[in-house]
Amino acid sequence: MTDPSGATPFLEIDRSRWAELAPTAALPLGEPDLVRLRGVGEPLDSREVADVYVPLSRLLNLYATSAGTLQRQTSAFLGEDESKVPFVIGIAGSVAVGKSTVARLLRELLSRWPGTPRVELVTTDGFLLPNAELDRRGLLHRKGFPESYDRRALLRFLSRVKSGVEEVRAPFYSHLSYDIVPTAEIVVRRPDVLIVEGLNVLQPPQRGATLAVSDLFDVGLYVDARTADIAGWYEERFLRLQRGAFADPKSYFHRYAALSEPEARAKARDIWSTINEPNLVQNVLPTRSRATLVLRKAADHSVRSVLLRKL
Repeated sequence: MTDPSGATPFLEIDRSRWAELAPTAALPLGEPDLVRLRGVGEPLDSREVADVYVPLSRLLNLYATSAGTLQRQTSAFLGEDESKVPFVIGIAGSVAVGKSTVARLLRELLSRWPGTPRVELVTTDGFLLPNAELDRRGLLHRKGFPESYDRRALLRFLSRVKSGVEEVRAPFYSHLSYDIVPTAEIVVRRPDVLIVEGLNVLQPPQRGATLAVSDLFDVGLYVDARTADIAGWYEERFLRLQRGAFADPKSYFHRYAALSEPEARAKARDIWSTINEPNLVQNVLPTRSRATLVLRKAADHSVRSVLLRKL
């Protein structure tokens, strides 16, 4: 993310230096919390939380409370009634890179800081087109690519959130059925912070559009790692799910439950190479430079450095 001269809009902070920025006030998370928050196969521990995510949550808390102060000052300057508008954080990155765990951790930690007690989380999975519609359009094999989402609905949702609407509703997605649940929804009630997590949330406006989802974020965060490492994480996660969630007869992926380990690994590699890696290379990775913050992970899933966009 540098130009030929070596100039970059980011300040890179290594793990040890970033850990020194952790506030002295403890935000304890016990082992039950970590078990609840960590993703499948992710070795999240208390040291990772203390070194990386506590300082990250404090920085985001400062951004959010500062934005709230500016909102109040602007309303006073204009002589208008103060209207609370949620601070919105977008979190992007590849399948299996750990962005869902990052989102859950930040929701937990941000809610413990003064000024941001109400934090809600929405994933863009809920804005995927229903499987029947994807099948009708011949896109079921491209689920997760930008064209598989109802981008207008997502944009309407975030526009209402950033307009300060008291109650905004989002569709609900079931990872068991791998589809939208038409009888369920998520209700967002003007929180202090809204976290929006998804593969493509940092993309620029689409052709012919004047506004992108990322234009409505106050902060964009990208979870980064070497593609080869992510491929390995995806394969291991697939095996864990095969032995767990896929065993449920109601699971969309139940047909993979009886595969032998070599067969399951082969299937995971095939899905990665034909769907997830092309989507990462073509659509997700190019949005990394649009982020405010980039978390760079090492092969063991730990964050090794943080890139922070210069103000």
